[in-house]
Amino acid sequence: MNEASDDVITLYSAPWCGHCHRLKAQLGRAGVSYREIDVDTAPDATERIAALNGGAWLIPTVILPDGSALINPSVGEIISRI
Repeated sequence: MNEASDDVITLYSAPWCGHCHRLKAQLGRAGVSYREIDVDTAPDATERIAALNGGAWLIPTVILPDGSALINPSVGEIISRI
């Protein structure tokens, strides 16, 4: 899966994740576009984020346009990196 695309970030999240809801709301208020992948329904999503997070499947995990990953970042961290 190619997650990096132009200036759009990829956000791995789940409907039951409070941190994910918070981050999505903050991204919306900041006008930051993102592609969302629901870890509960996307094939291989948990394996992908586990590979990025040293074996743990932590969400929200954000893949930046340069291919690097941030785990449970603040919106400020994301903006400073894109």
